[in-house]
Amino acid sequence: MALVSAKGILEKARREHYAVGAFNINNLEWTQAILETAEELKSPVLLGVSEGAAKYMGGFKVVADMVKALVEELNVTVPVALHLDHGSYEKSFKAIDAGFTSVMFDGSHYDFEENLAKTKEVVAYAHERGISVEAEVGSIGGEEDGVIGTGELADPQECKTLADTGIDFLAAGIGNIHGKYPENWAGLDFGVLKSIQDLTGEIPLVLHGGSGIPTDQIQRAIELGVAKINVNTELQLLFAESTRKYIEAGKDLEGKGFDPRKLLGPGKAAIKAGVKEKIEIFGSANKA
Repeated sequence: MALVSAKGILEKARREHYAVGAFNINNLEWTQAILETAEELKSPVLLGVSEGAAKYMGGFKVVADMVKALVEELNVTVPVALHLDHGSYEKSFKAIDAGFTSVMFDGSHYDFEENLAKTKEVVAYAHERGISVEAEVGSIGGEEDGVIGTGELADPQECKTLADTGIDFLAAGIGNIHGKYPENWAGLDFGVLKSIQDLTGEIPLVLHGGSGIPTDQIQRAIELGVAKINVNTELQLLFAESTRKYIEAGKDLEGKGFDPRKLLGPGKAAIKAGVKEKIEIFGSANKA
């Protein structure tokens, strides 16, 4: 199945009250693990790619070509969107030209009027090519691949204004953060989320920083219009833990256990287990 825009994937999720995972990829094994699990569970999926991860893997075109080839070789039949995560203004256009089917232009660090103007330009360019666009109001807390947000609560009226530009889905800060959640985290602000939902109507909403948010809060957010949930840190931690255990157990010293195809195997299996758990929590299994 060819890669698709995220627009239809998320509008269906919004209507049917489930969310689709946007799982960040970092290499070949990461991509294989997520695609294989989505296919096994018959779940639509978004593959998120940060600018840093794209650079690490060789550039936007390398990533797009790898993902397209894997979808074909693995006989993936579920809807898959290749999505730029926290893209800058310039790189949003480059990702589109390279073959991405969805982009997030993150203009939350600009003043609102500049964010609005740049978002309109990205939307016009993307929609001419059938590409979906995500935009952000109110920076998300923590750090995501060098993009640092202070965790502001979004202004619901600004959310409506940005939604009116024609974007396909909206990320709004509601107390969520990237990375590990501190012990004193206050939780998601459902009052702000409800206000955003009331003003923006049926547009799918996005929850960044999906790693570590309690299941009951995830499901409450889905009830209030969240249709896309980003997951990255949790999978990185699972991958690191499994790889560490493999080496600490001396498995890399047994036979050809040092072979990267063996060395990375436990980490890949851990990613698959983590993605499976999230898909089941988000309710997207058997929704393809």
